[in-house]
Amino acid sequence: MDVEIITIGFEILSGHTVDTNAAFIGSKLTENGLDIKYVTSVGDNLEDLEMVIKQALNRSNIVITTGGLGPTDDDITKKGIVKVFRRNLIFHDDILKEIKSRYARRNLEMPAITQNQALLPQGGKFFTNKNGTAVGICIAEKGKIFISLPGVPHEMEQILTDEVIPYLQSLKAGGFTKITTLHTIGVTESKIAEMIKPNLKLPSGVRLAYLPSYSGVDLRIHSVADSNDDAEQKKDSVKKQLESVCGKYIYGEDDDKLETIIAQLLIDNDITISVAESCTGGQLGMLITSVSGSSKYFLGGILSYDNDVKINILGVDKEIIEKYGAVSEECAKAMAENCRKKFDTGYALSITGIAGPEGGSDDKPIGTTYLGLSSIHNTYARKFIFGKDRYANRTRAVYSSLELLRREILDIK
Repeated sequence: MDVEIITIGFEILSGHTVDTNAAFIGSKLTENGLDIKYVTSVGDNLEDLEMVIKQALNRSNIVITTGGLGPTDDDITKKGIVKVFRRNLIFHDDILKEIKSRYARRNLEMPAITQNQALLPQGGKFFTNKNGTAVGICIAEKGKIFISLPGVPHEMEQILTDEVIPYLQSLKAGGFTKITTLHTIGVTESKIAEMIKPNLKLPSGVRLAYLPSYSGVDLRIHSVADSNDDAEQKKDSVKKQLESVCGKYIYGEDDDKLETIIAQLLIDNDITISVAESCTGGQLGMLITSVSGSSKYFLGGILSYDNDVKINILGVDKEIIEKYGAVSEECAKAMAENCRKKFDTGYALSITGIAGPEGGSDDKPIGTTYLGLSSIHNTYARKFIFGKDRYANRTRAVYSSLELLRREILDIK
């Protein structure tokens, strides 16, 4: 059951609106064992839309569109549907009645133009929209399934989840899918691929995808088999292989987040932590405290953006900054150690670097960052050169700091 997704609207083509709908639909359908073959975007032009729908129906079993189901003149999807399928638009009194009731419940007067939402293609199946007035439309014909959903994300998501997926699953025969994502950090995409490739044997029906981001590289295992048990066994086989090859870089799977993994490690080991941040401007502390219950282990932090703050509040020796610079191993170590002592915590993390896009030099290019860690046993710093993008540098520094802490607690070398 291969699928093509079509997103409709000039705002998507122009870049004014990011196409999150296709990503959501693709993700949910893939989780439910459907194979996404194509994703197409088209503007609000009737001839173009008609052509794209026909093309999609020729090459895919299931076509899902999103957008263009509103009541205004620029909403052309229903016009495109009736042209492709050669059907008329029929007025549905029951749907208009439900729309009127929705307005009445909110004590609002229904605009006259909204009546257009009750004009729907003849012979279609309709999916209830609990959050808006545009119902989902389904036409099954000649072995093909065409589904049209509204473009408003929360409306589309509700209809897809509550109505479309159960409908498609009821038609599906055979083919069970299992998906697991392993989260890695501290290793690049190319390096981890180099480690995995000679040591991995993929069973038939299993795919492995590398998904890099600023916070690490995800390894997504996609397993398809004729039975649920077979799909599960194939997935687990690949998971075990990956864990044996690059286990020290894997911190969690599926919905796990690094900050929650760190939280559990700190709680389990009865450890407290504090932070001293320069170039990240508080992002590390913000990520740590995004976890509910973080007050159990996070005592506080010092945002030492200016050198005077590093010296006068954090207690970094002025001679360290004059001799080595604020962005240096020596400064990062002093920041971490002094922070730990001030807050009397088991661990302290520090970040100092050149986030960019200005401030770099030949010796210390943009992206140069030092991450410090201090415990009662040891204090050290690590040097990184992340890149030229300010947002990427700050994000990578924060996650790399948490990775230093994870490895320290688990004694991973």
